[in-house]
Amino acid sequence: MEIQKKKESLGIRLWKNMKKNWILYVMIAPVAVYYIVFAYTPMYGILLAFKNYKVKLGILGSPWVGLDHFQRFFSAYNFKQLIGNTVGISVYSLIIGFPIPIVFALMLNYLTHNRLKKVVQMVSYAPYFISTVVICGMITIFMAPDTGILNVIRGFFGLESVNFLAKPEWFKSIYVWTGVWQGMGWSSIIYISALAGVDYEMHEAAIVDGATKIQRMIHVDLPSIKPTILMLLILQMGSIMNVGFEKVYLLQNTLNKSAASVISTYVYEVGLINSDYGYSTAVGLFNSLINLGLVVAANQLSKRFAGESLF
Repeated sequence: MEIQKKKESLGIRLWKNMKKNWILYVMIAPVAVYYIVFAYTPMYGILLAFKNYKVKLGILGSPWVGLDHFQRFFSAYNFKQLIGNTVGISVYSLIIGFPIPIVFALMLNYLTHNRLKKVVQMVSYAPYFISTVVICGMITIFMAPDTGILNVIRGFFGLESVNFLAKPEWFKSIYVWTGVWQGMGWSSIIYISALAGVDYEMHEAAIVDGATKIQRMIHVDLPSIKPTILMLLILQMGSIMNVGFEKVYLLQNTLNKSAASVISTYVYEVGLINSDYGYSTAVGLFNSLINLGLVVAANQLSKRFAGESLF
């Protein structure tokens, strides 16, 4: 009876709170509905990973197969290739793409000419708003074997024309460096905001001590924005297995497919093209679980060695 009274009192308090702050609940309702409909409800489809899905039978009526889909993926002939390409591109992107926005933000922070600073910011932010389809079209045109600007420059110096998109060894670099160009300015915004909060008295003390701009960056700016850097690094680790599907798929061709086949494109091929929904769901779930494990591991390491964590 006491537990029931406590539950009733909790419900009454909640109801009174909702009546008192009903405007706040109305304001947050669209966000809650969005996540329920588009984030939590689709989780019901995870059951497909453990079933031999039949359209006529539906999700609940389809027979259970346990971990058969996972075993099939682990024993697939291209399993190592898919994992290697996905991890290779992601780690390459992390090593190159993560520190560059930090360096760019530090350099922009020390730019004193306000007009030039605004121009640089505008030029660096602009590529982020170009759609992936347009970006891939630009890459294809610029790297065309005969008319592409890169091969025109090579021809000017007497070098042979190269079909970059047809060579598997070039794919990772093309993907990563064009991604850096597109996202560098936008990714630097949060670091620029963090740098704006650095106490200028620390800079004044460093200037009095004769510190150069580089020394101020290393010993004043970087320690001040370390929590921001670590938070973003943890989040980046959580997406290390999520290589952008659209860009990879649009740049992929029969000649570079050995380097361009990643988990996201494989899920698309076996799920939507071959209609093997259970198997594709299992592959996608495996990918998500790896990302979850990486987030938790990165968070624990950051908490242990740097004293900063997300949770």
